Amino acid sequence: MSTFMTLVAWCLLFVLAWPLALLVLILWPLVWLISLPFRLLGIAVEGVFSFLRAIILLPARLLGERPRFN
Repeated sequence: MSTFMTLVAWCLLFVLAWPLALLVLILWPLVWLISLPFRLLGIAVEGVFSFLRAIILLPARLLGERPRFN
């Protein structure tokens, strides 16, 4: 559904302002490539925080406390 909405939004932009739509179409892969390292960094930071949370909650898990939510 998200891909469909993106396509509809791009078609609407193409009808209203076609030079801007073509510019977006050309620059979007470049923006995606620039944002890729930030996505990878976000995945790494999320992994570190999950690891720290697991270490902090390890004593409670060993003593039998069940987590309330995931």
